[in-house]
Amino acid sequence: MKTEIWDNFSKVNVLIVGDVMLDRYWWGRVERISPEAPVPIVNLENMSLVAGGAANVAANVAGLGAQPFLIGLVGNDKEADLFPEVLKKNNVSAEFLIKSPNRQTTVKTRIVAHNQQIVRIDQESKIELDDTEDKALWNAIEKLIDKIQIIIISDYGKGIISDNLASRLITTANQKNVKIIIDPKGKNYNKYYGATMLTPNRFEVAEAEHLESYGQKAIEQAGKKLVSNLALESLLITQGEEGMTLFEKPDRINHISVTARNVYDVTGAGDTVIAGLAVAVGSGESFLAAAEFANKAAGLVVEHIGTTAISLKMLSDKG
Repeated sequence: MKTEIWDNFSKVNVLIVGDVMLDRYWWGRVERISPEAPVPIVNLENMSLVAGGAANVAANVAGLGAQPFLIGLVGNDKEADLFPEVLKKNNVSAEFLIKSPNRQTTVKTRIVAHNQQIVRIDQESKIELDDTEDKALWNAIEKLIDKIQIIIISDYGKGIISDNLASRLITTANQKNVKIIIDPKGKNYNKYYGATMLTPNRFEVAEAEHLESYGQKAIEQAGKKLVSNLALESLLITQGEEGMTLFEKPDRINHISVTARNVYDVTGAGDTVIAGLAVAVGSGESFLAAAEFANKAAGLVVEHIGTTAISLKMLSDKG
């Protein structure tokens, strides 16, 4: 029988800490332009609700057959009450989602007509953690830290991943010899110092490193600089249709070509990448083997409209 990379994934427990959100879709069709303003009128035909952000990372981890433990903050609102059922569909528990009266649950509503996204409406809070929230998050982390093989930080810049929380989690992971992989956000990458691996896209790297070009040479120079300055073991820069570039100490660089045949929607592709990387690395695979697997997984989800979590069935069906 052929051995597959995912054969050992069921043994991997993954801790995911980050910005959880709901992705709401309103699906319809356009037949005319509004007489009130030059905008399309969408005849609503269907609605769907799926896990987004760090919650989508957890859904991808579960889809790969591993065990996710999801930690995040939600509001004390009706949207937060939707999480248990949404996550249950993806075999993810909402047990460690902490309700806060100081913020609203992040919801991204996308209106889609004829497989084209027309507009996105965001409901969110972007405030820093207060002491109560920080303590609640850390208490949840301490309950789970000894059960897991690898940690993911999914930073969407909504305020959950403070400098202090990131630093404490990275330090704890290193003390326990647990690898920690981070999907970063913003211009200040110093808060990720000492992490095992970062997974930014080329635009995020350009912003963080003040690049004027997205060319391969500029990306490679920035990648080497980030690995050195942040004391990373590895760095994976995703580059859309140009694939991915993997950096490993001391100076190894591997370019991985894109695998998607038809790109319909890149929403959530980064979540699939970091989930695939973490589960593969957590199961003992090398960074390169894990990156190649993550690339394949992301190539499958972008062939679907809307936020889509990878699954072992999708992978096995494609061989």
